[in-house]
Amino acid sequence: MSARPTVVIVPGLRGLAPTHWQTWLGHRLADRGETAVTLPLLGRGHTDLAERVAALEAAVQAVDGPVALVAHSAGVATTVHWARRHPGSTGGVVGALLATPPDLVSPLGPEYPSLAELADGGWAPLPVEALPFPGVVAASTTDAIGDLDRVSALAAAWGCRLEVLGPVGHLNPASGFGPWPRAEELLDELVQVAAR
Repeated sequence: MSARPTVVIVPGLRGLAPTHWQTWLGHRLADRGETAVTLPLLGRGHTDLAERVAALEAAVQAVDGPVALVAHSAGVATTVHWARRHPGSTGGVVGALLATPPDLVSPLGPEYPSLAELADGGWAPLPVEALPFPGVVAASTTDAIGDLDRVSALAAAWGCRLEVLGPVGHLNPASGFGPWPRAEELLDELVQVAAR
């Protein structure tokens, strides 16, 4: 692979805050002269999975060249559902960083849709087939909406390497992130492996 991939950033249900690590990563990539595209921020009221999968499909189709995916939270669910529904579009994906996915078994909390609402929107159950591209699942030991054992089982089912981050909560601004330099490192590792 000669060109650096375009990074497609797939946010969770709540979108991105200016202080979110995905926002920080997008700025870091721009500073490095690389291209990053963030999916449209649909907001919490948009709980229809099909809408988010369509947005990811459109973003990937718009890229001329290789793609790397960086997903957080419900963005991970969007990504794995997209890979299952659009297998013909996954060939250009060199890798995916899948950070703190929800297990969709643990309640998400009052600021999120209920598990029943998410199931009605098509989110659950999560696919458990192997992804057709390499991936790293970054998991927290203290994520209230992603039990480590369940997330570990998902990573194995998806054929992804598991990176246990320790007690980082849901890896969002409420948990203190902000800049998360390990995201840049993990993304670079995926791209380097794909270039071999």
